[in-house]
Amino acid sequence: MKVYSTLSRQKEEFTAGDTVRMYVCGVTPWDECHLGHAMSYTVFDLIRRYLEFRGYKVTHVQNFTDVDDKIINRAQVLGIPTTELTSRLIERYFTDMDALNIRRAHVYPRATEEIPKMLEVIQALMEKGYAYEAHGSVYFRVSRCPSYGKLSGRDPSQMEPGAPSSAEPGKESHLDFALWKASKPGEPSWDSPWDKGRPGWHIECTAMSIRYLGETLDIHGGGRDLIFPHHENEIAQSESYTGAVPFVRYWLHNGMVQIGEEKMSKSLGNMVTVRELLQRYTPDAIRLLIVSSHYRNPLTYSEAGLEAAEKGMERLRQAAQRGSKAEGATLDAAPFRQKFIEAMDDDFNTPQAMAVMFDLVREINRAAEEGASMAAAQATLRELTGVLGLSLAEPEVTVDTERLHQLMDSVAEGLRSAGQEELSRELDSAAAAAHSHTEAIAKLVEARRRLRSARQWQLADSIRSRLVELGITLEDTPQGTVWRCRK
Repeated sequence: MKVYSTLSRQKEEFTAGDTVRMYVCGVTPWDECHLGHAMSYTVFDLIRRYLEFRGYKVTHVQNFTDVDDKIINRAQVLGIPTTELTSRLIERYFTDMDALNIRRAHVYPRATEEIPKMLEVIQALMEKGYAYEAHGSVYFRVSRCPSYGKLSGRDPSQMEPGAPSSAEPGKESHLDFALWKASKPGEPSWDSPWDKGRPGWHIECTAMSIRYLGETLDIHGGGRDLIFPHHENEIAQSESYTGAVPFVRYWLHNGMVQIGEEKMSKSLGNMVTVRELLQRYTPDAIRLLIVSSHYRNPLTYSEAGLEAAEKGMERLRQAAQRGSKAEGATLDAAPFRQKFIEAMDDDFNTPQAMAVMFDLVREINRAAEEGASMAAAQATLRELTGVLGLSLAEPEVTVDTERLHQLMDSVAEGLRSAGQEELSRELDSAAAAAHSHTEAIAKLVEARRRLRSARQWQLADSIRSRLVELGITLEDTPQGTVWRCRK
């Protein structure tokens, strides 16, 4: 099994003890979760699932940065305490990620609850000469870190200072970054040996990962946008604190979401929230869109891509559920399982793994037509798609029953006008007796079948198109017409 490490810039053989210690940078809860969050946490969820599938135990820690400039500013605009804002958005985070079938981490430390460990680390860095105090703030001295830039590939000597307005009084160098920020009026603050204040962004993850996972992590994950400065600074302060003990063995970073040719970002006004997506698409379709692209590559979002993912999920569900007479030979799924493992062992190559799954779907469908036994192959399909977090569950949908009955009345009237009196009366009776949308749709599908047999193509097509307007699609198969509700 090989994984690509950002630090070495190459694929490396993955080795670990019985337990893989994995830390993933979590959200800053100041706004709704978006597709970028969904992508990153789906990626590390499937990495965890696959490691467990391969026999490892995984201890998964993911933080919440619940004190930050954006949080403070948003809370002030809303006129509520920062704790109220973050608590509300953390609950929304769990609602969104649970809906996407993302397993919860074992520990979710919050920055505001980990201040003592941060102060301990900062104090130790000061005692070793890696940090200094200035006007109540504490900064990390980058000049003491000769390997600074090794993760991002940046040369500190070539890093330009920021605009004068960003200068902080007392800093020795523009490269130095804040470990502790002196408090400002109206901001949440905590006591420290230097001044009341709050932690810098980077020190949070060092303190929390070391506390819960130890001085060396097996995997540290996050989006590519975190490589610099966040993860670069984590390495500098962590290895300075522990005495050059390697902080992370494998750095894994997922690509970013793109809308067309542009990166998805709030500043560009093209954010797509998870909540919006779940109103229109199934969780499985969203996950399939994500795993159809290699995790290190950009993920291009489009409505067409999600529609295709919905159709792909339908193929997977139908193959997993369909039956056969099972009179012929048994379909051997072992080669597909092996190819799936080979794909995932190659730096979690989910596009190739999914190609194998669709090959298996094709063979299951062929076996069903030939009367072969395919139960074992279907079990393999469910197991391996489950490794990718795909549930294969039928989508939960709500059918507008009032509009459905209006459709039945309209179709019945059209049948009477076309001289189909008997079928019209049957549909009227069915509309009165139907206790569920399932019964009503089944009767409309039957009416369409009989109209097609009578070569009443226009009326039959009208039923189909009107059902599509209600989110109900029909598929004509050799075994009959199958209807599905779209999300």
